[in-house]
Order: sequence, then structure tokens, then C-alpha cells
Amino acid sequence: MTTTLLHIKNFFQSVRFKKYAKRFGFFILGLIGLLLIACGGLSIYFNRNKTEIIAKINTKINENINGKFHVGDFHYKFLTGFPNFTLALKDVELKDNQWATHKHTLLKAKEIEARLNVWSLIQNEINIHKILINNADIYVYKAENGYSNANIFKPKKKKSPVDKSETETTIDQIDLNNVHFILDNKLGHKLFDFDVESLNTKVDYEGNDWQTDVFLDTQIKSLAFNTVHGSFAKQKELKGTFTVSYSSEKEKIDVVTRNLKIGTDSFDITAFFNLAEGNALFGINIGTSILWQNASNVLSANISSKLNRFNLSKPIDVNCDIKGDFNAEGDPRIVVQAIIKDNELSIPDGLIKKCNFKGIFTNNFKPKEGYNDANSAIILTKFSGEYENIPLTIPQLSINNLEKPVATGNVSSDFDVERLNEISNDKWIQFTDGHAKANLKFQFDIVDLYITKPRFIGKIDVDDASFHYIPKNVHAIKTNLHLDFTEKALLIKQIAYKHNKNTIFIEGKIDNFLNLYYDAPEKMIVNWKIYCPNIDLKQFLGVLATSQKTKATAKNTKRTTISNQIRTAIDKCAVVIDIKADKINYNKLTATNTTATVQMIDSRLVIKNGSLQTSGGSITFNSEVKPSGKNFAFSSNAKVNRVDIAIFLRSFNNFGVTSFNPGNIKGRLSSQANVTGFINGNGALITNSMHGNLTFNVNQGALLDFEPIVKIGKFAFPFRDVKNITFSDLSGTLKLRGEQIDVNNFTISSSVLNLDAEGIYSFGRGTNLALTIPLRNSKNDINLATQTERDAVRDRGIVLHLIALDDEGKMKIKWGKKDKEK
Repeated sequence: MTTTLLHIKNFFQSVRFKKYAKRFGFFILGLIGLLLIACGGLSIYFNRNKTEIIAKINTKINENINGKFHVGDFHYKFLTGFPNFTLALKDVELKDNQWATHKHTLLKAKEIEARLNVWSLIQNEINIHKILINNADIYVYKAENGYSNANIFKPKKKKSPVDKSETETTIDQIDLNNVHFILDNKLGHKLFDFDVESLNTKVDYEGNDWQTDVFLDTQIKSLAFNTVHGSFAKQKELKGTFTVSYSSEKEKIDVVTRNLKIGTDSFDITAFFNLAEGNALFGINIGTSILWQNASNVLSANISSKLNRFNLSKPIDVNCDIKGDFNAEGDPRIVVQAIIKDNELSIPDGLIKKCNFKGIFTNNFKPKEGYNDANSAIILTKFSGEYENIPLTIPQLSINNLEKPVATGNVSSDFDVERLNEISNDKWIQFTDGHAKANLKFQFDIVDLYITKPRFIGKIDVDDASFHYIPKNVHAIKTNLHLDFTEKALLIKQIAYKHNKNTIFIEGKIDNFLNLYYDAPEKMIVNWKIYCPNIDLKQFLGVLATSQKTKATAKNTKRTTISNQIRTAIDKCAVVIDIKADKINYNKLTATNTTATVQMIDSRLVIKNGSLQTSGGSITFNSEVKPSGKNFAFSSNAKVNRVDIAIFLRSFNNFGVTSFNPGNIKGRLSSQANVTGFINGNGALITNSMHGNLTFNVNQGALLDFEPIVKIGKFAFPFRDVKNITFSDLSGTLKLRGEQIDVNNFTISSSVLNLDAEGIYSFGRGTNLALTIPLRNSKNDINLATQTERDAVRDRGIVLHLIALDDEGKMKIKWGKKDKEK
């Protein structure tokens, strides 16, 4: 290695090397001298022939245009572009013949460099090999009548092969720097506006065909295929290399680019543009892998304004195909296809996780109805995901007419109902067990991109569901529910509802459900048929209670959620129930063979045509129960037919009467009542709360050890059995006024005496009751044949007039009539 370096050093120091180096230096200096002489010669040539060259250039340009070409100044650039002759034109303007009408200058440049072939120039030929345009404005204008200032260029005459020569004028290379380019197509409502930082292209010719690679670095100010809807890729930087080719036979330009940068994303683009007269068709195909928001921001405002309301968290594979006519009004045909895998889709109504589908957008859903929003559609196929933790499968979903979007499709789901707790944002219902299956055909409107008024046809099956309905504090376990949505009604089948020890079998129907549920829930009537083998009525009064106030934690207060929609419908709808119960328990009352029609309207329970058997007799009734604070207000029309009075009174806790108990009386009670009152939250009658009218009579009756009569009998009837009185008539008309009762026509015809009472009886204080008691022994009156005969002898003999008064909470008997007492 050392030896080699020594040989090299000796060579460079040798006389021989110095001799050749000197000759090479003189050669280089000679070349530079020749170059200077050549350039100087060209300069001298330009200065001597300046007028002729400019005239030739003007002539050559004017031969090819229908307009006016103006140059402010020009000069030769020494050594620039050697061996070509470089001519710099200053303040260049190019106008068409109709400039005065539209005022748009086709070209206005501070400087244009034209590099001419020297050999061709010497032979009196103008052969431009390169054009450099610096600091220029290019404005291509097309009027609404189809006229364009680009038509300034005259069509090129085709030459026969014999006429062609190597000196034919061509432009091999074009460079643009700091050029503002506008294509304003008023006819097609299109506007392309670019700030070109740099454009470089070198053209290879093959006859009349050519091909080039174009490097472009530009800022997109407008790429509007329809100015009404706005620009694509607005304010985005576009940078990349385009492979461009022109076919003279097809009169078409083809463009291909790979990894084209638009903003921060890369795109693969294939495009074509027809240039034949009367044919301005074009097509652009774009492929990329891109984030949703980035893709949306590349599109026009009318599309991105909608897409920005959605989002996908991971990049998606997208292909966009655009085809149209530059001369046609309106949008081009746009088809966008995307494949989404294991992504998260954000929609205005929530978040769909584990999302998979293929999406297609087209603005020409029906081929003969044009390219517009009304004829646009979004089609999703093989959709799967989890919405609010609920798994969804949709084979195909179509959203048609983006002016008034309507979505249609089929959805199926299979899940544990506990997942529904995620949907209830205000926690009004909580599920703990059960499984649900759904298979529905759906249709819903989309208003401001929110799902509105979804309509379903199909079935939902829920088995063994346990839940807590918080507003009414209702618990249910192992409940089955089968819903059948039809076009005319919602059918609710085979519900087995278990509550505590009670089981209720329910079927229901809601006519015109799909319309009323959204538009008029207060007009919606739920028709139930309920069968109860055995039920404790008090346990179900809580269903009517005032809803518990829960603090809402709504995720989006600007819209009505599905959960809120369901709750609103439940609160507003009317419910009609045809109920049949084998056995009903209420307090101590046991009823059998119960039937009734029940209506639930605005938290009111209205019972019509009620009928039941109890206490050895029957009761028919119409009633209404509604919440009143912590209690329930009721009103009732009831008819009691021959019930065992003792059992009946005992069932209702003797209606709060303390002066006697049900053991004091026997017999069969028949009664007719029109009363109102209150029941507490436990379902028990509130003492002294009743108001209204009551008539009654007791057949085959007996009074046993009834204190008021026993007190009177001690001194009035010492020899009669006042502790065991049988009577043929026990009847009366009462007016209930809470704590007090107005007694009218109270009549007792008994084995001991007859008694008539009138006045006020009080459960508390204020009794003032006038008693009329004939002293004659009425034991044998029952043997008289007719009521007329019994009435004729009723008041014979001595008659006592007594008053039963309240005396500091105790009953006190005085002589006298009520009028005299007053």
C-alpha cells in the first residue's frame, strides 16, 4: 500500500504529468474562450437582429392565436440556457378578441423566458425548446354561452408526412414558478383556483402524441366541480409528480400519479380529460388509506358538513370515482367506497364500537334522476358493531335522499338484557337478568343527522328478564315479553310477569302504534288483557305512585334520547285493561271471579264494569284511583248484593267505626254507594276520609251486644233481650262527610223494639243523633202479613224521643227531640 502511494506521488511530481496538465488547462481555457466568443456572437446577433427576431416571435404567436399578444420589454440573457438562445420577455399579456366583454386576461406575466434552438434560428426557424413563466396570472374563462378565452389558440393544421421536417416548432419543456392559475367555468359552475409554487415538465413527442412527467407543488384555493356546493381540498397543499400523456387520435389526456400529497395524506390518482370539440368528459379515480376527518376535510363543504358529524377512530381504505362533463351544469357523478374493519364509529346519537362494514356513497342512486343530494344514497353492507353495548347486525342499510334522508334496512341482535342499562342515561329502569333477541325491518328519518322516529316491523323476544322500574319502585323477576311489530299495530304477546308472590299473564295491542308513538303519545291507547290466578292488589298500587325524582345524567341534552322517548310515551299513553282474576286479596277482603275494564290515563286508574264475588255475595262497581301526594284519591260507584255484613265490614276494618265491631252485627247486606276518599301508600283506607252517599239494607240481620242499644235497654227495656236482637228491617240513607255522617231514614225493625234515627253520627267528636223508640214490644210484628200492617202498628203506644250526644268523647243519652235540643 505504501509503495503504491509513493508511485502515485512520484507520478504527480513528474515532468510528464506537469506537461499534460498544462496542455489540459489551455484546452479548458480555450473552450471557455470559445463559449464567450459564441455567446458574444449570439449577443451581437440578437442586437443586430433584435427587431427581426421579435417580429418573427410575434408573427409565430399571432399565427396561432385569435387575440392580442403584448410584450412590455425583452432582452437576451447572456449564457443562460447555452447553447440555446434565451430570450426574456417582460410584462407579457395575452388577451382574446372578446376581452372587452368579460375582462379576464388569459395570461399576465412579469417574465417569460423562451429558449430558442440556435441552429433553427439561423435557418430562419423558430423552435422553442423551453418556456419558463415566472410571477404570472393565468385565467381560463368559459362563459355561460360556452365561449372560452382559451379558444384564442387556433387549431393546428395537420401536415402530411412529406411536409414534416425536423425543424417544426415544438415546446419541449415548460416550467412555472409563482403562478396563479384560475379555471372559471360559468357554464358548468366549476372553479379551479391554484397558487402554483412550482411546475416542471419536459415533453417527449411521438408525432402528434406526447408524454411528460409533471412535478407540481401548489396550494389549492378552489377545486369546485359545483360552485354551489364548494371546493374539494380547499386550502390544502398539493405536491407530487404526474405522468401525463396525450393521444391525438383520441384527443384525450391521461394522468396517473402515485403517493400524491394532499395536505399530510398520500393519494393514488388516475384521471382522463377529453379535449375534442363538443366532448369535455372527464374522470378521476382516487385511492387512499386515510383518517375519516382528514378525508372529510378534503371534500366539498356540502359533503364535509355532514361527514364531520361522524368519525372513525382508525384509518380506512377509501376509493373515490368522479366522472362528469366540464360543460355540464351541476355535480359530476361521485361514487365513494370504503372498507371499515374493527373501528369505532362516532355518530350524533352515540358511539358504535367493534364496527365493521363496507360503505358506498353515490349521488346517482337512480340513474335517470341526476346527480344531486335528493338522488344521493349511502349504502352500508355487512354491518356489525355494538351500540351502547348492544350488539347489532345489519346485512344492508340504505340512506336515501340526503336532502330529507330516510334510512331503511334489517337489524338483528342477540344479547343479555343487562346491556340495556347502558342506554338508560337517567337510570329510570335497571335490568339484572334476562336474554333478548330481535329481528326487525326498520325505517327512520334523519333530521340534522340524528335518528328520528324509527319505525320497525318484526319481532323482539325477551325471556326471563328481571328489572327494577325506578319511578314506580316496581320490581319484577323472570318476566317474558314477546313483541310483534306490524304495519297496523304493536302486538304484545305471552308476557309472564312475576312480582313478589304474584304472577300475571298479559297480552296487549296498540293500534296505529308507529304513528302515535312519536307524534301523539297522549292519544296512544294500550289495550291489555290480563289474567291473574292469584293477586295481592295492595302490592300493585305502587304502579300509580308519583315517580321518584332521579338526577338525570344525560349524555346529550340537545336531543331526545331513545330512553327518554320510551319514558315519555309510557308516561303519556292511555292504558285500557280487561282484567280477569280467579282470586284477589285486598287487606282482609278476598274476592273471586273478578272481571273489570281498567284504564290508566295520566297516572289515573279508572275501573269500569267491575264485578266480583266476595263475602258470600257480589259487588259491581266503577271506580277511579289517582295519586294525591303520598296517598291515593279514589271515587267509586258500587252496588253490594247480599254479602255477609260481618265478613264484609271486617274486610274493610269496619270502615274506621269504633263504636261497634263486625261481631255486633249479622245478616246479608245490600248497598248502593257513591263515595270518594283516600287510600294511603300501603293500600289501606284512611279513616274518616270518605265523602258521598250510601244507602243500605240488611236482611236476616241481628244486632249482638250493640252498646248504644244495650245502654238504652238497661232502663227502658229491662225485661227484653237487648243483647241479641233479630230484625226484619235494617236500612238507612247516609251522607258521608269525612269524620261525620248525616243519618237519614235509619230504620230498625227488630224483635226487641223498633228504632228510627236521624241526625249526625261522628267517628270522633260531634255526634248528635235523634232517636225515636216506640216502647211497645215488636216481637210479634214479624208475623204480620204485609209491610202496610207492620207500618200501621209501628208507632202505637208510648214513644220515647231520645238524643245521643257526644260528651267529651263518650256517648251520652238525653231525653228530648232533636229540634228541642237545638
